[in-house]
Amino acid sequence: MSAPQAGDVEVIRDSYRELTGGVPKAIESRLKVAEATGRGGAVGAIEATRRALVMDNPLGPKVGQTVHFAQLVALGKGDAARLHARAALRAGATMAELNGAVELALITAGMPAYSLGVDVLAELLEEAEAGGRRS
Repeated sequence: MSAPQAGDVEVIRDSYRELTGGVPKAIESRLKVAEATGRGGAVGAIEATRRALVMDNPLGPKVGQTVHFAQLVALGKGDAARLHARAALRAGATMAELNGAVELALITAGMPAYSLGVDVLAELLEEAEAGGRRS
């Protein structure tokens, strides 16, 4: 399989920018490795799956990203949870809705998941407060 073409790579990056406001480092790494190894088709397949399951999901971006956030909290994946919490907020979720997802994660995965989720939300609140002070 060939490496993704420049236009394809930008379409992939634009998709992440739309969802999260930027291109995560892991995605840039994925694109770089695909180019270096001639496995652009594999990345294309991954992105097609992502588009179908995430971007075109019947839940819509707000609910989908909130669920994704909760799942990542339950799995203990802090960095990815932060990314998807920001994406959920960007899609219109409220802090109260994200907190509700964190509370449900406690039921699924226990106190460590709840604590991680609270930490993520506290960080987001601090960022929002710091941003408000700059204005």
